[in-house]
Parts: sequence; structure tokens; C-alpha cells
Amino acid sequence: MPRVRRAAGWIAMGVGALLWAVAPAAPVAAHKLAPSLLQLEERADGGFDASFKTPRQRPAGVEIAPVLPATCRETAAPRVEADAASVTLRWQLDCGAEGLVGQSLGVSGLAESSTNALVRVALRDGRRMQAVLHGGEPTFEVPERATASSVLRDYTRLGFEHIATGFDHLLFVFGLLLLARGARQLVATVTAFTLGHSVTLSLAALGFVDFPSGLIELVIAATLLALALELARRPPRPGSLLRRRPWAVAAGFGLLHGLGFAGALSEVGLPQEEIPLALLAFNVGIELGQLAFVVAVLIVRAWAAPLFGALPEGLRAAPVTAMGALAVYWCLDRGAALF
Repeated sequence: MPRVRRAAGWIAMGVGALLWAVAPAAPVAAHKLAPSLLQLEERADGGFDASFKTPRQRPAGVEIAPVLPATCRETAAPRVEADAASVTLRWQLDCGAEGLVGQSLGVSGLAESSTNALVRVALRDGRRMQAVLHGGEPTFEVPERATASSVLRDYTRLGFEHIATGFDHLLFVFGLLLLARGARQLVATVTAFTLGHSVTLSLAALGFVDFPSGLIELVIAATLLALALELARRPPRPGSLLRRRPWAVAAGFGLLHGLGFAGALSEVGLPQEEIPLALLAFNVGIELGQLAFVVAVLIVRAWAAPLFGALPEGLRAAPVTAMGALAVYWCLDRGAALF
């Protein structure tokens, strides 16, 4: 019994720590802070129209600012535009006869804020380049032309980081792991969820479907709540659709989660010259992050199974209770944001 009580204490603390860690990151999107955007467009006269967009939500005391080549000088006073979600600074530049090719652009404060930034450069001859900057690589040297390898690398990283910080999506995958019975059903359920969100992510990113992001985020929270309620049933109802055909339900819910992924991708945009590759890379990054999470959960579950079996039934239900509590919180929070 002392061993069981100690284990119960550890699990209770673990669930509390999970709620404490996730709740501050549980705003409407339940994802890390949106990326900043530095954009420079060359005009016919050789000058550049510059803009720098940053989200209003950012860590206190951290300054996120553009870093431009020394050869570029302002030719018009900056003006500020603001809305409910972001602040945009617009100004004009003269970068001399050299232009921007071969020059270094960057954004400061990325490491301190744990955020990304997107840099877009549009030249007057039609060439377009972009890069995703982060704390480990805060600068970008403008090349002659965009390369497929850089698009593949940047968008795979974006997809991986998005799912890794998407607590609502990860909790849903965690619920699917608890729901599935046996290796075959587990593989079928996770695969169906993957196929579902890959389809709608692609359709939405290419502009074939469009839904309000706030509504989609609310529905995603509702899918998590529905899954938590099913897992909390004691005894389980073997006749329910979620129990009989978890892969079918996972595919349907995956369609909704894909629209949520597309909302994040729209914040960054797709490079016009490499749209299929960027979309594929973003999908691959999401799947790599999801696979890493599934493997980690399975390892922990195998290690903790004997310990969990010795706990009272109420404590064994703690992970599902925590998942349901967070789902209710997100439903209320996202629902309130719609009004």
C-alpha cells in the first residue's frame, strides 16, 4: 500500500503539472505564438516597399525587430497599422544598385521569444524567395533563386514544430491511443486520422475550401471533449461507434483537425514557385511530429502499465479526466472568442 500511495501521489502531481503547463498555452489556437512576417517587394524604380508584421501576443520584455542590410536606407517615414491580432510597420527602402541579392536579412528576438519569422522577397523581374527564420538561424542570405531544398527543409520544420506545440491535436492523438484495442486497430486508427487531416489540410491550403478559423478551433475542442467522454464511460460501451469503428471516427475528426492545420499554414503562406513541395513538406513535418509523439506515449505506457494496474480506478482515470477538463476549457474559451 505505501508503494501504491506513493505512485498515486506522483501521478496526481504529474496530472497537475500537465494542467499547469498546458493551461497558460491554451488560448484559442492552443499553439505557439504566430510567426512574424518581414516582406520586401521591389518596385519598378528599384526601390523596395517593406513591411514587418508581428503578433500582438508576445512574451513581455522581448523586442522582435527586422534586421536589414547596411546598404538599405529609409526613403519614407514608417507608418503603423494595427488590428486585434497584429501590428504592421510599413516603410520604403533604397538598397542601392546592388539590390538585395546576396544580402543578409534577419529578425532579432526570435531565440528569446521562442518564435519563428517568415521572410519574403519579391523582385521586379518576378523572382520570389522566402525563408523561415528561428532562434538558431535568425538570418537569411537572399539567393539568386529559391531552392527546392530550402523549401523542403523550412516547411518540414514548420510542420514538425506546429504539431509539437499543438496541445489540442496531441491530446486527441493521445485519446486515440487509449481508445484503440490491439496493434492492428491502433495502426488503422492513427492512419485514418492522418489521412483525414492530410486531405483537408491540402484542400484548404490550395484554396478549395475555406471555413472561419475560430469556428474550426471550437469544433476541434469539441472533438477532443467527445473522445474524452467516451473514454470516461465506466464500463465502456462496446456498442458505441467510437468503440466499434474508431478508425472511421478518427478519419472524420481528422478532416476537422486538417482545417486547423491549414489555418496555421495560412499564417505563413506557400512559396508560389514550390507550392506542391511546400505543402508536402509541411504534411511530412506534421506526420514526423505525430509519429514521435505516438512512439513516446507507447514507450511510457509500456513502462508504466504495471504501476498503473495497481492504482485505484479513480486515479487510473486521471489522464482522461485531465484531457476532458482541458477540452471543456478550450470549448468555453474558443466559444467566447466567437462573440
